[in-house]
Amino acid sequence: MKTEVQYLIYVCILTALMWLPYVLERLVVQGLEDAVGYPEQDARPSSAWARRLKKAHYNAVENLVIFAPLVLTAQVLGASSETIGTAAVWYFWARIVHAVSYLLAIPWVRTLAFAAGWIATLVIAWKLLP
Repeated sequence: MKTEVQYLIYVCILTALMWLPYVLERLVVQGLEDAVGYPEQDARPSSAWARRLKKAHYNAVENLVIFAPLVLTAQVLGASSETIGTAAVWYFWARIVHAVSYLLAIPWVRTLAFAAGWIATLVIAWKLLP
């Protein structure tokens, strides 16, 4: 398996699991009935960390929509390279740092991690251009 495909799988797993903590927090704060139903507007708000993790999850999904097709395009075109593999590894670790720093409210680290993932995505795109 190519490095970039392996790390695409890791990114997908990370993104797929990111919702669990904030949904579990919703169950604890709001109770089962409100968490699975349609609570009134006066429902108890989520904790700040849960709101931040939810935003990090949305950001991960939004960026996966760009990253995944690029990695898959590299596979279809047979354009796999060490540079693309390394960029995919960087993207994965950038997404982990982004999620953790968002969760812990570390603004500069969060922004730098986002930028690192964005640059990794651009590197893959650049390597695919003719």
